[in-house]
Amino acid sequence: MEVFLTRSRLTLILSLIVFLSLCFLSSSALSSSSSTTDLKILTAERRIDLSSHIIRVVLTLKVQNDGASTASNVLLAFPPAQAKHLALIHAAEVAGKKRKKTLHPLDVMTSNNADLPNGAKLYSVALRNPLSAGGSVTIEVSYVLTQSLEPFPVEISQSEPQLVLYRDSALILSPYEIKQQTTVIRTPSTKVESFTRVEPSTQTRTELKYGPYEDQPSFSHTPIVVHFENNNPFAVVEELVREIEISHWGNLQVTEHYTLVHNGARHKGGFSRVEYQSRPTYSGVASFKHLLVKLPPRVHSVYYRDNIGNISTSHLRTGYSKSELEIEPRYPLLGGWKATFVIGYGLPLQDVLFESNDGKRYLNFSFGCPIAETLVVLPEGSKNPSAVASRMLLAPSNHT
Repeated sequence: MEVFLTRSRLTLILSLIVFLSLCFLSSSALSSSSSTTDLKILTAERRIDLSSHIIRVVLTLKVQNDGASTASNVLLAFPPAQAKHLALIHAAEVAGKKRKKTLHPLDVMTSNNADLPNGAKLYSVALRNPLSAGGSVTIEVSYVLTQSLEPFPVEISQSEPQLVLYRDSALILSPYEIKQQTTVIRTPSTKVESFTRVEPSTQTRTELKYGPYEDQPSFSHTPIVVHFENNNPFAVVEELVREIEISHWGNLQVTEHYTLVHNGARHKGGFSRVEYQSRPTYSGVASFKHLLVKLPPRVHSVYYRDNIGNISTSHLRTGYSKSELEIEPRYPLLGGWKATFVIGYGLPLQDVLFESNDGKRYLNFSFGCPIAETLVVLPEGSKNPSAVASRMLLAPSNHT
């Protein structure tokens, strides 16, 4: 039996299909939205460490499920400026209290970043076990922000301290309602020029405390600015090229080429070496005094040089688990100044090169940060090389 459809009847059927599809999508969206609002944060504590040029934050959340169904994920929200400079993020479920607490690592991944209030960017934390209706769980989130401090003023003389601005929100940005929250900001010293007051807020020596704040709705945001003294050198590696050469004679040679810049307040005026050396506590306080390079254990034949030649102001400490090379630049690095140098070292080949039963050899070596360009030189006669890279960071970053 053949069935013939008129154009009007076909149009009606298509309209019904579209309508039902839209109803289904709307129902899914409502279901997703309701699942988000089913979670509530009972307590939130955020501790922000501004003691260096890299910002470290620990966020502790006690999450409760007020819905009728289980929840398997908890969403985290970041302002767009912080999401851009998010270098590292870890999450863990907390079991026990205080000194007896145990942290169980959780997976963190980017979430759907549709149009959200205050331009928020979402990350999703996968719980170890689904959170049942009426249940609660405590999560500890640690994350790192780079290049998030603004020098102000942007230029300073050799005798001036370095002042910076930190921008954030007194209220924790979250897709959930927060019943009670506090934020504690730690500065390098008591020298705080100014900070935005959002009552209740207090200053006690090197700590600024915002809160406690009660019953804040989702995506609440109250901008704050902290202006304080931070004389840490803002070390940023602009370029890093690492050469790894595998020798037939039982040695692995590593050569690293660095371009380093002081990304803090730019130096203005002339530079006096006499003043720099005679008044170290006042002159060039934000300059580079030394750098610490962490190397693998059992390193040998270590050298440190630049375009002029070998630099002797270095100290090497070796151990069973790691080696540390303390170096001093040939000249002090003030704000905006750059330095290029090379660090080289050797390693016993048996520490990093392994042989499988099928006769293939595997080089297991850390290639370092994602900004590095890595060159591997294989011995003569090597065939069919392949590479497998594992990424340790959970979020994109601008590394320093």
